[in-house]
Amino acid sequence: MIKTSSIKKVRDLISEQKKNTKSVGLVPTMGAFHEGHESLIKKARKENDYVVVSIFVNPAQFAPNEDYNLYPRDIKSDLLKAENNGADLVFMPNDKVIYPEDYSTYVTVEELTDKLEGKSRPSHFRGVTTIVTKLLNIVTPDNAYFGQKDAQQLAVVKRMVKDLNMPVKIVGCPIIRNQSGIALSSRHHYLNRTQMKTAVGIYESLKEGVKMIKSGTSDFGAVKERILDVLQNFGIKRIDYVEFNKWESLEPLRKPEGKVLISLAVRIGNTRLLDNVILDSPRL
Repeated sequence: MIKTSSIKKVRDLISEQKKNTKSVGLVPTMGAFHEGHESLIKKARKENDYVVVSIFVNPAQFAPNEDYNLYPRDIKSDLLKAENNGADLVFMPNDKVIYPEDYSTYVTVEELTDKLEGKSRPSHFRGVTTIVTKLLNIVTPDNAYFGQKDAQQLAVVKRMVKDLNMPVKIVGCPIIRNQSGIALSSRHHYLNRTQMKTAVGIYESLKEGVKMIKSGTSDFGAVKERILDVLQNFGIKRIDYVEFNKWESLEPLRKPEGKVLISLAVRIGNTRLLDNVILDSPRL
């Protein structure tokens, strides 16, 4: 496995692969790998001849009051996991490589980014779409892999690639959960054992919502009330949002229609956690 922080070296290596008609898969990450990241690398390994993993904690997607400086970093462990799961190349640029001193260009996707996470974190998606665009331009992969845990991010990236005619397939991958159903997140490093037990309530609340919809409840107001009740019963009091949106357009929904994204964001202690489910609306 090759490691580099050089854009030129990445491009040279990819050019060599493409001369030999090799397919290239990219897994963009911010590091602090868990089994969710590993599942993305494994899928990329299965579906491509050459696998690139990027590790870059992107300052442009953090607001000034967010956890950029505290975000977990464990490059030694990440490199070992990347290699063990089949990565051929790890691209680890620093801030100056990605954002030179005179940097002033950003990529913005409208409409999809003004709700859910975008409403809570107004500058977030501009940072996400900019870094993803840069990585796609640097690596020029045939396929790029993103987890469903950040469902809105997945929808936004898919729209960006479609709108800008980028020659890459965006592959959405399932959420990886632990035995308690908690969606794995690098931010779990911030939680103690008691808080991790509290976090079980996140997925339990979503399961209750799914159960209601599948049993015929068409009033999303009632479903939301049940989700909130379950969260509060687990001691989760700080709830940023619980929303129902059409997948992948993210149009708000009041009743079942097509594929439904139920997503939420909560805070446990000082840690903000996301989760979601996507389900097909039942035929009523």
